[in-house]
Amino acid sequence: MSNPTACARAGLDRANLYTEITDRIIAELEAGRVPWVQPWGTAAAKAPLAMPKNASTDRSYSGINILLLWGSTIEHGYSGQSWLTFRQALSLGGHVRKGERGTAVVYADRFVPRDEKRRAAETGDEAQAIPFLKRFTVFNTDQCAGLPNQIATAAPLPPPGLIEPTVALIKATGVTFRIGGDRAFYAPAQDFVQVPPPQAYFEPINWHRTALHELGHATGHPSRLNRDQSGSYGTKKYAFEELVAELSSAFSCASLGIVPTVRHADYIGSWLEVLREDVRAIVRAASQASKATDYLLGFVPGSVEPASLDLAVANHEAA
Repeated sequence: MSNPTACARAGLDRANLYTEITDRIIAELEAGRVPWVQPWGTAAAKAPLAMPKNASTDRSYSGINILLLWGSTIEHGYSGQSWLTFRQALSLGGHVRKGERGTAVVYADRFVPRDEKRRAAETGDEAQAIPFLKRFTVFNTDQCAGLPNQIATAAPLPPPGLIEPTVALIKATGVTFRIGGDRAFYAPAQDFVQVPPPQAYFEPINWHRTALHELGHATGHPSRLNRDQSGSYGTKKYAFEELVAELSSAFSCASLGIVPTVRHADYIGSWLEVLREDVRAIVRAASQASKATDYLLGFVPGSVEPASLDLAVANHEAA
């Protein structure tokens, strides 16, 4: 029989964790800083542009953990983007240095409570799963000692020319992609992306950033990831979808060696409104953005299999 007090305490901890993450993102946005756009390639960032990875499994972190680890890397001036749990550092023959403080990451999933299973069995209804969030602590390899050289060494910079797959990716996705006009957009009803020609951009790299943003929207089509794209301009649904595409573009850019930028700074006010109203919104948006990125990068030749690293970390810590 479940313990009501323990369940209530766990529910409160989950709520506090969502609130803690959301408050951190809101504070950044209110200060004029966008958490998914970090100063890569400048004196303020010692680490190279990359997606954060687990040094033991070599698998990328996903969802909200990308933002949490990027922020910690910049805040503490770490030289790389490789992370380990306390136990993983020990299993590799190293250890976390005394006095080091870790960075919290989360594992999100859903479960069906016992009472809900019983209710569903009695009524014949479908059992309703409840989302949960669990906290884990990881340490940058800069915070560890005694690790093997290949683990302790910072990951190399992305090889040059990685932006070339952007054009190949566009073709491989099968999304109708039109070049022309004076604005970039995705038309959900007709399922096509339109982007102005590269010559229209002061910096050619911005064409790639824009293309990836609009392709992020296209992943939401019912024939792909089937996100809710019914919101009209100015609504919270519209702002949420823009947040998903913005995050997806940042994750895709970083994976391809392109420094992410803010594509729609004018939406910051709308994003703040969404986050203040729903403390789970940023976690859901980041999760959906990771799925969109995994979908798109699956079309890049030689792409890495998408990682659900959070589950791997959870299993390791439970062992």
